[in-house]
Formats: sequence, structure tokens, C-alpha cells
Amino acid sequence: MKDNYKIRQRYIQLFFIVAYLILLFKAIQIQLLDTSYQDRARTTAIDKYILYPSRGLILDRNEKLLVNNNAMYDLKVTYNQIDPKMDTMRFCKLLNIDVETFKKNLNKNFRSARYSKSVPFVFLSKISSETYAGFQESMYEFPGFAIQLRNVRGYPHKSAAHVLGYLSEVNQAQLDKYKDKYVKGDYIGATGLEKSYEDALKGKKGVKFVLKDNLGREVGSYKSGKLDSAAISGNDLVTTLDIDLQEYAELLMSNKSGSIVAIEPKSGEILSMVSAPYYDPNLLTINRNRGAAFNELLQDSLKPFLDRSLMAKYPPGSIFKTVVSLIAMHEEVLYPGRPMTCNGTYYYKTVPFGCHQHPAPYNVARAIQHSCNSYFYQTIRDIIDKYGFYNPHQGLDSFDYHLANFGIGKKLNVDLPNELEGNIPTSAYYDKLYPKVKGSWKSPTVMSIGIGQGEIEMTTLQMANLAAIMANRGTYTQPHLGESIIRSDGSKQKFEYEVFDSGVDPKFYESVIDGMQLAVESGTATNARVSGTIVCGKTGTSQNPHGKDHSVFFAFAPRDNPEIAIAVYVEHGVWGARYAAPIAGLMIEKYLNKEISPSKAYLEEKMINTNLHIIP
Repeated sequence: MKDNYKIRQRYIQLFFIVAYLILLFKAIQIQLLDTSYQDRARTTAIDKYILYPSRGLILDRNEKLLVNNNAMYDLKVTYNQIDPKMDTMRFCKLLNIDVETFKKNLNKNFRSARYSKSVPFVFLSKISSETYAGFQESMYEFPGFAIQLRNVRGYPHKSAAHVLGYLSEVNQAQLDKYKDKYVKGDYIGATGLEKSYEDALKGKKGVKFVLKDNLGREVGSYKSGKLDSAAISGNDLVTTLDIDLQEYAELLMSNKSGSIVAIEPKSGEILSMVSAPYYDPNLLTINRNRGAAFNELLQDSLKPFLDRSLMAKYPPGSIFKTVVSLIAMHEEVLYPGRPMTCNGTYYYKTVPFGCHQHPAPYNVARAIQHSCNSYFYQTIRDIIDKYGFYNPHQGLDSFDYHLANFGIGKKLNVDLPNELEGNIPTSAYYDKLYPKVKGSWKSPTVMSIGIGQGEIEMTTLQMANLAAIMANRGTYTQPHLGESIIRSDGSKQKFEYEVFDSGVDPKFYESVIDGMQLAVESGTATNARVSGTIVCGKTGTSQNPHGKDHSVFFAFAPRDNPEIAIAVYVEHGVWGARYAAPIAGLMIEKYLNKEISPSKAYLEEKMINTNLHIIP
């Protein structure tokens, strides 16, 4: 019996020893190993402030300022530090808000993990510098409130809205995608260069820890600032834009819809990129009136948000005859001196296809000069029928292959979001379009593509790039807007871009360029002439089944050592010579000569004052 008692006693002692050891281990774990409790305690003793960096500036090719930073302020509040006797009416008046807004912004769901009465949260965002100036003088009257500086974009020139883009607050999808880069309330490049160069422009956030007493009052820097880090400003972006040319282009496109793209041929640098109608980019800077401005632009029937320079797909019209000529000569179904007959109409069997009265197209240059439809109906048929009239597939596929080498029907990968490919009709497409009998389509069925109509569609960027290929006699550099970035230490990193070859022998370009020169000097594009400079260009009229035809023109100048290649597309401009050609001529003269000659003043005034807006 006595032995049983001793055994039970030992079990009890062992139980208490084990329990003691478990408790001891748990205490060690909580106090020494697990820092979560320390961290939780620390959050009640310190405040963490995010220091937002200045976003990188955006400059034009001459380093003129296009986008800068303006101060904006967020007002933060720590709920349990507010003086309950504060003058609420005066507070609201200083911030231009009403009492209902005050109550709504202050009273949060403090049961949720998002808010704490002892941790600062944003009470009011997007406070202007003017409002802050009036408020900060009286801020001492309102304990518990603190200002946090932010930077928002400003646009000194009020131009190039589609190119520059705008910022927006990160959405949930972006937060999920970039968990380590952004938090709720951060801003991110949403469109344009702001989006394409987000990583270079955004900079790096800093952090500051402030020590507080048990009443929430700041008493100094936590750990003497050892955990603090300074915000690092973003890199500045130098673009290829010429802001003077950009502003002039926008002036010429006033009250019109369409687009202009101008490129430096040898480098692929985009000098000007206009989509009309356009808008003042300052309307979408981060402020409390932005929502109304955004909705107004969004509901505008003229679609000012649509970037027509790289998102609108247009039939190129007769400017396409130049590339048809080059491919035909490369495929050896056309030679530079080939004559053809045109009496104002092209016939396939007994079916007429319209042309217009002009001198005989006795070679490629003259056919381009006078934009002879008959010549190019026959030329595109010769390309498609190269492998036989009953084998159009192979001829069209070969044609499409060459078009891709000219950057047509594919993205040029310009450094802007939302670029579209345009459209090249393929043999597979025509098989679906004419499905009744296998092989039911032939070259006469699709020959409208030879004059840039039918299913051919290009962006204005592709048209300007085609002009650059003509200027370079066969090559082009990837069109781009980013020239370099300037780091905070002043060092410069220049971007590099790929060079492409059209695959057509340079010797074939001269006859086409001869025709383009003749078109400007004494053909369909005399309104694009520039005194003292040889301009090579081609007009086009893009058929529009829904209204007036569109006005198209592309060109480069000078003929030797070209400095500018340009494409102009004016919706509802009727024909190329009426608006697109003179606008391009004025642009070329402005860029090369820096001013417009007095003899062109009447034409300049006409282009600026013409209103072609058609509201559906």
C-alpha cells in the first residue's frame, strides 16, 4: 500500500515537472524566439510613414520640359489623438468640405483590420497646394491630423496627351499582380509613355519611423533613424518628340478627326504623333475634379480618348501604290519603264473599274505621279497571277510576305501601349469570304487592294513608317519615342532599337521616288510643295461607305539625306490633295525651316480654321 502511494506521488511530481517544462518552453518561445508579439507591441509605439519619391520628368528631344511634378497633399488622421472639442466648422471651411464629408471620412469600421484608432489613415486625399497653404497655418489647432506630401503630374505645354499618358490609382488586379511594388492608394502609369516607362519613372519609396508616447504624441525618431530610408526619385525620360512641331501639328488638326505621325527616317525617332481630337492632359492630372473631366471626355461622341495614330485602322488609299510597285519590281512582273494604256477606265472582260483622265502612264514614275488606278489594277493582278491565273493563293501569299517586311499588317512595337496591327487579307481569308466553290476567287476579285482599298488596313504609324522606308531606300529603324533616361547622378542611358530591311533591292526605289517627287511638283500633291526643298510624296483618297471619303498623304523630305517622313490622315477630308497634303507640306516646312513662308500664310490659315467635325 505504501509502495502504491509513493508511485502515485512520483506520477504527480512528474506531471508537474512536465507541465512546468512546457510552460517554460512556451515562455521562451513567446519572449525570445517569436518576434510577432514584439512587433505587435512596437506598432503601438511607433508610426511608419511612407515617403513618396518624385516621379521622373519627361522631356522632349531638346530637353524641353513636357511633364513635371506638382505638389499634392494627403491629410492623415489618428483617431484617438483628435481633440473632441475641436472647431469642426472651421476645420471644414479650411479644407472646403462639408460636415457630412467630415463625419464620413472620420468614422471608419474600426473592427476591421484595415483601420485602427491608434494608427494613422487617410482622412482626405488630393488636397491642392492652395488649400494646403491655408490649412497648414492653422494645423496646430487640430491635433491628430498630419499632412503627407505626394507629387502629381503637370503639363506645361498642354499637348501630346495621347503620347504622354496619365496616372491612375492602382486597382485590385494591379495590386494582385505587383504585390511587392504597390499598395492601395499608390499611383501607376495608366496610358502612354507613363505606362510604357513606369519602372524607370516611378522611383523608389522611402520610409520613416516616428517614436510616440503612450498618448500617441511624437517624441522623436525611432532607433535614431537607423531603420529610415530616403525616397529615391525616378529617372527622367528624354523623348524623341519635337514639342514645337507637336504643338503646330495639333493646331493644324484643330476641329478635325484623324492623325499625324512624323518620323526622322534614319533613326526611327518619332518627331510628332498627333491624334485628333485631342485634349489638354492637365484635365486628367490627379485632383478632386478629375472624375468629372474623365467622364466628360469618355462620353464625347468624337472619342478623344481613341489614339487614332496607332489604334485606328484605315484603308491607305493610293499611297499604297508605291509599295505595290516595289514588290512587283522585286517579283519581276514589273520593270521601271513598263508602259500601260489607260483611257480613264480599266476593264476586266466587260466590267469597268474607274480611273480618271490623266496623261499616259508610260512608266512606273508617271503612274505614281498621276495615281493611275488602271496601272495598279493590272500590276496587282500580275503579282497575284505570277504562278498562274488559277493559282492566286501562292501569288497573294508571296505579296503578303513582302508586306510584312515593310511593317504592314503587324505591330511595329512602338513604345506605347495599345498599338494595333492593321490588316493584310490572306488567301485563307478569301477562301472563307468566297466559299461556294474551291478556288472561286481570282486576281480580278481582289484587285482593289492594288490601289489601297478593299480589305487592306493600315495605321497612320505604319503609313509614316512606310514613308521612312522610301526615304531610306529600303530599311527602317523600329519607330520609337524613348530616346534615353537620365539617372539621378546625371548619367545618361541611350536606348537602342533594331533595324529592319524590306528585302527589296534599293535600285527599285528610285523610280518610285521619282514618281513621288513628280506628284508633288506637278501631279496630285502640289499643295505639299516647300520652296527650296524637294518633297517626295503621294496622295490618297480612302473610300468611306459611311460618309465623305478620307484624305490621305505621306511624304519625306528632302529627297537626298531626308530629315523627316510623315503621314497625315484626315477623316472626311474628301481627297488627299484637299487637306492631308497641305497639312503635311506645312509640317515639313515648319520642321525644316522653323517658320512658314508668307506665301503659305493663306494656306496655313485655311487648314487651321477648317472644321471637319462630323457628329454622328
